[in-house]
Amino acid sequence: MELLSLEAQLCKNDYPGRGIVIGKSEDGKYAVTAYFIMGRSTNSRNRIFVQDGEGIRTQAFDPAKLSDPSLIIYAPVRVLGNKTIVTNGDQTDTIYEAMDKQQTFEQSLRGREFEPDAPNFTPRISGIMHIENGTYNYAMSILKSNNGNPDACSRYTFAYENPQNGEGHFIHTYMGDGNPLPSFEGEPEWVKTEGTIDEFTNKVWNSLNEENKVSLFVRYIEIATGKYESRIVNKNQ
Repeated sequence: MELLSLEAQLCKNDYPGRGIVIGKSEDGKYAVTAYFIMGRSTNSRNRIFVQDGEGIRTQAFDPAKLSDPSLIIYAPVRVLGNKTIVTNGDQTDTIYEAMDKQQTFEQSLRGREFEPDAPNFTPRISGIMHIENGTYNYAMSILKSNNGNPDACSRYTFAYENPQNGEGHFIHTYMGDGNPLPSFEGEPEWVKTEGTIDEFTNKVWNSLNEENKVSLFVRYIEIATGKYESRIVNKNQ
């Protein structure tokens, strides 16, 4: 597998949909994550990220224009002790509640599947970051229809131990624009995680398609202490 430029991957895809990046900073001090959302419809574009405790949630920018909150209003990021959960839907709560009862990341998603948004059947993508006693590992998951067939759900989990400096993985919902939208295929992409939190945030935001991008969240967590810094960028201000 080739180590890819995250910016190049974003620039060549007008519509990756929603995306999760998890990795480690170049200097090895920080666990890195980013989550972004994009939209084609007025309803999808009418959103912002807002802080919610140690995590974030989506919120309608203009409540009067909110037509269907079912798949667009949720908490993408929640923190459970030394674990940070990042997802593209309300499965964040499912993972949080199940892991709080000592279930594993994979077990927590057994009762969930792709989104019921025919004909796209958007994959549910999720990530979990675990920092403990100066160690760091993470895992990612995708739940998707069987090549567009909603009668079957394909479940994939990818676990990464001892992440290397300046490297991470990127998983997103769509391979590109289309009708129906083509679901992500293959392993999470192996990408570079470069720069300070502000440099990384700017690179990701500026690489997303200008017309379709909606919001971006970035967090750098100090592996030695668990302390973190976050950034939120909203197209709607």
